[in-house]
Amino acid sequence: MRPRAALLAATALCVFVGGAPLSGLAQQPARMFRIGILSPAERPDTKIFNAFREGLRELGYIDGQNIKIEYRLAAGDLGRLPGMAEELVRLPVDVIVADGGAVLAAQEATRTIPIIGPVGHDPIATGLIRSFAHPGGNITGFYSFGLELSAKRLQLLKDAFPEISRVAALLNPTVQRALSVRRTIEEAALTLGVELSTIEVATPDQIRSGFEVAATGGAKALVVLPDAMFWNQRVRIVALATKHRMLAIYPEREYVDEGGLLAYGPNIPDQWRYRATYVDKILRGEKPGDLPIQQPTKFELVVNLKTANALGLTIPPLILARAGEVIE
Repeated sequence: MRPRAALLAATALCVFVGGAPLSGLAQQPARMFRIGILSPAERPDTKIFNAFREGLRELGYIDGQNIKIEYRLAAGDLGRLPGMAEELVRLPVDVIVADGGAVLAAQEATRTIPIIGPVGHDPIATGLIRSFAHPGGNITGFYSFGLELSAKRLQLLKDAFPEISRVAALLNPTVQRALSVRRTIEEAALTLGVELSTIEVATPDQIRSGFEVAATGGAKALVVLPDAMFWNQRVRIVALATKHRMLAIYPEREYVDEGGLLAYGPNIPDQWRYRATYVDKILRGEKPGDLPIQQPTKFELVVNLKTANALGLTIPPLILARAGEVIE
C-alpha cells in the first residue's frame, strides 16, 4: 500500500469503529437519573429543597441535565403520600428522598428502590432498620431525636421564662408518633412542674380554634411540636402566637425567621444538603443498607430579640449566651 493510501486508511479507522463515528460516541449523553422527592411539604422552592439541590450541584448533578427531580408534595395531606409513593415507583425513580412520615409510605410502595429519609423514633424496634451502622434493606438516612428534642424545648422555655405555669403543646394527632410525643412531653411537664394542655390540630382549618382553646384554658406559653403541616403553616402559627401573646418555642429556625420567639433543633437545610451525598453514593452503586444512619451533632437555639422586645419580654442573659443566633 502506498504511504498516502495507508494514511487515509488509518484515518478512516480512527474516525469510524463499526461504521459509527468515535466523536459521536463521545458526545452521547450520560444516563439521566431520576430522583424522587416524597414530602408533606407544599412547594419545591423552599429553603430545604434549595439546600438539597445546592448539595447535588456541588457533586455535579444538575436538574434537567444529568438528573431529573420528580416532586411529589402532599401539602400537609398525609393521606396522599401512599399514592404519590406508588407514582414514583411506577416511573420508576432511581432513589426516593422522603421527608417525615413519607418514609413509611415509600417503604410500603417499594422494598427495592433505595429510600433516604428520617427513620423516626426507635427504628430498630419498629423494624424499619436492622441497626444504625448497617440499616439493611432499602432504607437509610437520619435519626432526628424527635422525642428527646420535644422535651428539651419545654425545658428551654421554662429556663427562659421561669414564671410560666401553664403551657400548651400543639400536636398533630394524625402522625404516627403522636402518642409517643404526647407521652414524652407530658412526662417533661410533670418533671418541670408545669400544667400542660395538649391541643390536637389535625388540619390547617383547626389551627385558629386550637389557639383559642389554649388561650381560654389559660396557657401563656406554647410548644409547637415537629410536624410538616405546622411547618407549612408556620407564618399563620407565628401570627396567632403573637396575637395571643404566647411565649412560644418552635422546632425549626424558619419559624423564628417569620417572627417566632424561640426555636431549638438541628439545622434542617444542612441535613437536606447532606442527603445529596447519600444520593451520590447510591447512584454510584452503593447499597442503602450499607450506609449508616446519621445523627445530627449540632443543635441550634435561635432567639428573636426583636419579637421579645415587641412583646415586652426580657430574655435572660444565660439564654442569650446559649443561643447560636440572636435576631435583633
